[in-house]
Amino acid sequence: MNKSKILVIEDDPAITNLIRTTLDTQDYQYHTARTGSAGLMDAVAYNADVIILDLGLPDMDGVEIIRKIRGWSTVPIIVVSARSEDSDKVEALDAGADDYLTKPFSIDELLARLRAALRRRQLDDTGLAPQESVYRNGNLSIDYAAGCVYRDDREIHLTPIEYKLLCVLAKNTGKVLTHNYILKEVWGNAFSADASSLRVFMATLRKKIEENPATPQYIQTHIGVGYRMIRQ
Repeated sequence: MNKSKILVIEDDPAITNLIRTTLDTQDYQYHTARTGSAGLMDAVAYNADVIILDLGLPDMDGVEIIRKIRGWSTVPIIVVSARSEDSDKVEALDAGADDYLTKPFSIDELLARLRAALRRRQLDDTGLAPQESVYRNGNLSIDYAAGCVYRDDREIHLTPIEYKLLCVLAKNTGKVLTHNYILKEVWGNAFSADASSLRVFMATLRKKIEENPATPQYIQTHIGVGYRMIRQ
């Protein structure tokens, strides 16, 4: 039986019932809240493994809830919202959300994002992620200690920027990273690159790690938002 605990903060009864039915079929434990204030209290008391959050709540904006939770917790937060503008997605992700699904959404996609969030949470809880010296994902591997990257056990020669980009994505596998987040992680607070430069570096990286850069297997683009490393 699946012991993972999911907190659902959603005020739409139809969406709540859909999510509850989905979680029931997968044997997840869950708790629901219909307001932001109730959700914040439950976030403290319920100790969920993942939070599914709507942004348009009756008493407060979901982005405010994300910021409040990030003040004391790293619990994965999956936003499920009718807001489809890129600016809304970027704001939520920059505030600390791990993922963003636009309504209406596929149940299979929700479950896939949920499984990815739970894997990240498990790694965080066990402390395995920082201790791993080699990252493996499909035919791609990164030897952090040696600073080397391999595809099909053959070394790939990356530039320093390409290597930094790949490491940032790899260490956040399954999580959507905004352009601003990646720029800060790779170039620091004093940006020496912008989103257009990032696209150029990402294109050269894909040519080296992807079997077919036109249909990328590892690095997924979220247009207007950022990038995600996909677990194979």
